[in-house]
Amino acid sequence: MTTTLDPYDEFTYDDGHWSRPVYRRGGGPAVIVVHEIPGIHPLVIRFADYLVDAGMTVYLPSLFGTPVRELSTGYLARTAFKAICISREFSALALNRSSPIVNWLRALAREAHAECGGRGVGAVGMCFTGGFSLAMMTEPAVVAPVASQPSLPLNLSLFSREKRKHAVDLSNAEAAMIRKRLEDEDLSAIALRFCGDSLVPAERFETLRRLFGDRLVTIEIPDEAAAPSEMSPHSVLTTHLDTSDESGETWQALQRVISFLKQSTA
Repeated sequence: MTTTLDPYDEFTYDDGHWSRPVYRRGGGPAVIVVHEIPGIHPLVIRFADYLVDAGMTVYLPSLFGTPVRELSTGYLARTAFKAICISREFSALALNRSSPIVNWLRALAREAHAECGGRGVGAVGMCFTGGFSLAMMTEPAVVAPVASQPSLPLNLSLFSREKRKHAVDLSNAEAAMIRKRLEDEDLSAIALRFCGDSLVPAERFETLRRLFGDRLVTIEIPDEAAAPSEMSPHSVLTTHLDTSDESGETWQALQRVISFLKQSTA
């Protein structure tokens, strides 16, 4: 298992509006892994490698941060500030609206499907980008979304804190289109969180279940199942994935995600 991007092919994808580097590796149906804050750190690459080893082609777009740079609290804070306060591509505070960069991700999904074939493309979003995978489903090529610890909209407002707990980063039109696709095409989706994660309140998962019914599988993991870390349990598939216990809940959640992506995209 590598935690570098050396085995990946790098290319630049331009949809006519935005241009971003993308790292590609593997064979088989495509899965777009949209990294968490602060960027494509080594544990994001580890997750991508698991998918490659399972027989999928991973596309790792770099949306912010420095690829391969190790996690640190300072690096995380600086990247978060830029993404939240400066970058026009993201709508971190908006209620009921996806981020503009999702249009670029949808275009990348079309390209990946054309290149790799299969039933369609999987999409995994994490933390800041967790909900992006669901919003990408308005692109017909995307058939298997995984929303890991979807943290937008951020709960930073003193005046709408309760509303934000229930909110998701999808417009009403996007949510309706996703629900229709899930039902009409016999598709499903997965969402994951740690039970005590204040960045991903339980109320948000209630909203997701209300929107998508039994087409959405929600996996909520006790905090004590997380791998030890200086950070509170949050990143299900990366930082807090406990690789030491294959019977543990985070490892079993990883295996469920891998199986779902492989079966849904083939």
